[in-house]
Amino acid sequence: MGNGLCSLSAIAQDTTKTSLVYLEHSRTLSFDEKRLPDAQILRGDVCFRHDSVLMYCDSAYFFEKENSLHAFGRVHMVQGDSLEGFSDVLYYNGNTKLARMRRHVRLIHQETVLTTDSLNYNRAKNIAYYFSGGMIEDSLNTLTSRWGQYTPDNHQAIFRDEVKLVNPKFVLTADTLGYNTESYQSDLVGPTQILYEEETTILSTNGWYNTQTEKSLLLDRSQIIHADGMTLTGDTIYYDKLNGYGRTIGNIESTDSANQMTLYGQYSEVWEETNRAYVTDSAMLLDWSDSTMFTYMHADTLWTEEIPYQTYSLLPQDSVWVDSVLTALPPDTLWQDTAYQQLRAFHHVRIYREDMQAVCDSARYHGKDSLLTLFGLPICWNEDNQISADQIDIYIKDETVDYMHGTDNALAIKREGIDEFNQMAGKEMFAYVRDGDVYQVDVKGNAETVFYPRESDGSYIGVNRTQSSFVRLYLTDRKIDHVVFTTATTGVMIPLDQALPAEKTLGGFFWAIDERPLKPSDIFLHPERTKRPEKTITSATAEEEEDEEEEDSPKKNRRRRNTNQTNR
Repeated sequence: MGNGLCSLSAIAQDTTKTSLVYLEHSRTLSFDEKRLPDAQILRGDVCFRHDSVLMYCDSAYFFEKENSLHAFGRVHMVQGDSLEGFSDVLYYNGNTKLARMRRHVRLIHQETVLTTDSLNYNRAKNIAYYFSGGMIEDSLNTLTSRWGQYTPDNHQAIFRDEVKLVNPKFVLTADTLGYNTESYQSDLVGPTQILYEEETTILSTNGWYNTQTEKSLLLDRSQIIHADGMTLTGDTIYYDKLNGYGRTIGNIESTDSANQMTLYGQYSEVWEETNRAYVTDSAMLLDWSDSTMFTYMHADTLWTEEIPYQTYSLLPQDSVWVDSVLTALPPDTLWQDTAYQQLRAFHHVRIYREDMQAVCDSARYHGKDSLLTLFGLPICWNEDNQISADQIDIYIKDETVDYMHGTDNALAIKREGIDEFNQMAGKEMFAYVRDGDVYQVDVKGNAETVFYPRESDGSYIGVNRTQSSFVRLYLTDRKIDHVVFTTATTGVMIPLDQALPAEKTLGGFFWAIDERPLKPSDIFLHPERTKRPEKTITSATAEEEEDEEEEDSPKKNRRRRNTNQTNR
């Protein structure tokens, strides 16, 4: 019987085109003119051929005129040496080259297996798609969805509705996903979540993610969330998960929840292994550790990094002392590894906080000591007070400013009137803060002061200039309460109407109010830095001696009072 069928197929091949479906083999052939008048009924080891495709089954209806067939039972379709399909039922049209496979469907292409209950395979376009739920597995991932499409030629798949990709390291969920079974790259289309268990979550709506290399390019305001509280958001994010490297461009928000701060900018890079990151181009740090007031810092470039160090751990209660010396313990008992956050800011640094503002060229913050250090012509403001020095250290306690320490060319200025400024200068200066206000200022080394004492009616007495090795100023309600000097203090009181302009200020005096940021947005302004004058003025006592020698000078009749003071 089989030989006869093969002969019929050979005759058909001679008179028709090669695009016809050919019956290669069957154990039996019969007809049912009443029920299936146009069909050949085939049973037992049935085999069809169409072009390079072989189709096997237990039984079939062959519609030769229509160039189609219905195959049943253990359907096996083979195309070349790389594509196989299995199902319980097959409907195949040789004219359209459409194969409709139903029930227990498997399509195998090299290492990729597509499993579903209903699959349509268009041989003309070499596209297979399912529409009632399916799964694609390769050597690395398992993908499921309600609708899916697979193209063997380019190994490209498209999934829609309830998409889920399961990898040994992570789970990806999406509404729509493109996926290549050869490169293992996923194309993110629409809301997508990639979840690394208890470690990292990636959120995106556009981009690509390679499930093998774990490299990704995330677009359209994507987000990376770490379990340790680090969150990165940006317009474009390149992320190498395996190597812990990320690069972000456009409207960046990098939040450290543990340290309660957020970095903003337009370009950044991060190295997770060393916990280093920097941001530049409109870079800004927002510190929200103090819930009562935020700290804003701007610079050309901001760097953050985690600095490891060792500290003593608590000693066990059964530790013993011998001759006042602790007995030796294992290293892991005495020491514990920990780390602190360090922030570095470079160039055009501007800081705004409700109770303090500052400008400088660069800055560094040590989380271990809660110390903010300002370099490069630093200036700090608090209310009406201006403090400057070659370097200023700001110590933080309980998330607020505790005190400031200025070294070399330290100068403190408090505005009293339009042209009246109380001043203190010296080699070293300490300004102590309580409840957001300066309440005490200490000056050590070559201390000089200019004060404008007042009468009880508020009028100025004159200009009091002093020189000392140490000066301590106390303030109450933002006003001078009293001043303490060392015993070696010299000074002079000059009536206000007789004081020369140079006698009203200390050498090196400058008032940089135009540089001061008065609101958060002012940190992005870049006013010209105030020029600091050289100290050229001599002491008041020296000037007085010169005046006495010039008898014809109008200054000789000015009333002055020398003072040797300890307290005032």
